[in-house]
Amino acid sequence: MSTADDQPTTSKRFAERFRGFMPVIVDVETGGFNCHTDALLEVAAVTLKMDEHGWLSVDAVHSYHLDPFEGANIEQSALDFTGIDLNSDERMAVPELLAMEEVFHAVKRKVKEYNCTRAVIVGHNAHFDLGFINAAALRCELGKRNPFHLFSCFDTATLAGLAYGHTVLARACQIAGIEFSNKEAHSAAYDALKTAELFCGIVNKWQQLGGWPLGEIGGEEEAGV
Repeated sequence: MSTADDQPTTSKRFAERFRGFMPVIVDVETGGFNCHTDALLEVAAVTLKMDEHGWLSVDAVHSYHLDPFEGANIEQSALDFTGIDLNSDERMAVPELLAMEEVFHAVKRKVKEYNCTRAVIVGHNAHFDLGFINAAALRCELGKRNPFHLFSCFDTATLAGLAYGHTVLARACQIAGIEFSNKEAHSAAYDALKTAELFCGIVNKWQQLGGWPLGEIGGEEEAGV
């Protein structure tokens, strides 16, 4: 059973694990590939938690459907690929500013809770997601409130290639033993959740194999072990 004394310990471990960064898994669905001209249509951010033993797991999922910003370009091929119906009554889209404010607030709250310096985006082909998040932050004049590192990111396509020999999200999840539904894929919330499970699995596997904590390994090397 956890106690009130566990929280400082787990927060400290989280802050130390990634050099002060707090990984947040992000996925976006868009109206195209150009982050400056094409609409941001869905955004999801998954925060993580770490137990007293250093194991990572999913904490919470924050996801929003967005109204396209004024003048945004939307390619029909992008809608066909994602299956997004902009006219659906079930979509319940919100303004881009509201969605970005809510995501940033949730992330900043966790950064403070875990005593981290800032958040870093984890994504499958992460620079795509990072570009759209940064572009939306600028459009919404939230640049100074953006909790994410502006150019660094963790890419699960690369990590999965190393850990499982495959870079496609669905296949990497299958190899890792993570359930994956192609019918639910290409939803920001679903893809972010599966990417989070994949990231946690890789980090936890690395720890299990003895790759963490690095401080202890470094100490052994310095001692000539």
